[in-house]
Amino acid sequence: MRQCEQLKLFVAATNVRTGKQRVFRREEMSVDAVMASACLPFLFQAVEIDGEAYWDGGYMGNPALFPLMEECSARDILLIQINPISRKEVPTSASAIMNRLNEITFNSALIKEIRMIALLKHALDEQGIVNCYQQALFHRISGELAP
Repeated sequence: MRQCEQLKLFVAATNVRTGKQRVFRREEMSVDAVMASACLPFLFQAVEIDGEAYWDGGYMGNPALFPLMEECSARDILLIQINPISRKEVPTSASAIMNRLNEITFNSALIKEIRMIALLKHALDEQGIVNCYQQALFHRISGELAP
């Protein structure tokens, strides 16, 4: 993972103690960082990195969009959204409820970040300022099943 200098890789995890997002870049990538980025606390113990405990990055950013805009030269960002935003049926079993709660939680971070980017783009447009946020184009492939 770290040897390919042409590749930019960003993996997010949530610091259990502070609740803040940490984005691991290619240079600091490790098996622990990847494990932390997918650590669901009701299934696994937190992953410790540099003395800090981490859970799945989806709690604070799913995915973290800012490094894609600030550190990459591509204008287009393709989001493959695996967690559906809506469901037709209300979950009733404990596992289905937990699954739906995770879907909502993980999507909320993404939706908030996209809304913030839209507000920032609008403010920059009004000021005539051009930067990486203003140039970004988002494309989304939905994880929702067709009706």
